[in-house]
Amino acid sequence: MPFSPPRPAIVFITGAVVTSASWANWQAYFEGEGYTCYAPDWPHKQAPAAELRRQHPHSPIAQNGLQDVLRVYTEFIARLPAKPIVIGHSFGGLIVQLLLQQNAVVAGVAIESAPPLGVVVANWSLVRSVLPMLGLFSSLKTTFLPTFAQWQYAIANGLPLADQQKYYDQLAAPESKKTIRGALSLLARVDFARPHAPLLFLAGGADRIMPAALNRANHRRYRHAASVTDFEELPGRCHAMLGQSTWREDAALVERWLTAQATSA
Repeated sequence: MPFSPPRPAIVFITGAVVTSASWANWQAYFEGEGYTCYAPDWPHKQAPAAELRRQHPHSPIAQNGLQDVLRVYTEFIARLPAKPIVIGHSFGGLIVQLLLQQNAVVAGVAIESAPPLGVVVANWSLVRSVLPMLGLFSSLKTTFLPTFAQWQYAIANGLPLADQQKYYDQLAAPESKKTIRGALSLLARVDFARPHAPLLFLAGGADRIMPAALNRANHRRYRHAASVTDFEELPGRCHAMLGQSTWREDAALVERWLTAQATSA
């Protein structure tokens, strides 16, 4: 599985309640390292976050299901000349795991990943953060949009207030409750015993919505001894890891891991 020459493309996979603009720093970093990078949008989420918020709660985004989001990436990857690397954050980490199961990629990185079906831990902050997104007592015809207070608690905890507000303004977007609920369905099932391409889990030590214990439990479910499955917990990272002041250090860690997979192939 050599990565060079030439290096595989990288496809960045966006999480829920944000737009693909969340990858701007990482995309620029990896392009500077010689990778060709892509960050496809989820269905109906091509506009800037502020415009998408104006469409809430009656946004076309409400129509999306997990299968629609997954299809964006499977079809995009199918058009590439070779299998790519995939790097996903949060719900995008779940998509990474599903793509590895399809043997569609050469390596995957799941950052603060939403878990596949059946991976659970007892954690109050997780429940408090995720339960509103499911919209259990609201219509699936409307979208969920985190309030700024919810954003502060679940996603940007520990960041300076100015950064919390900046990231909310730049990134926060309405989300389909159908998509979020899809993580609890058979569509999100992973066969942990199957061989798979190298997979790295990155957990944030201060993450409330996808806590490190959940990421660790996700990692430990993989059981194919001949497949590479690595785990790193990064202290002090909240769920907004991609935009924290440590983002360059974290991207460099991922780049070193990808290089190690290439040289050991």
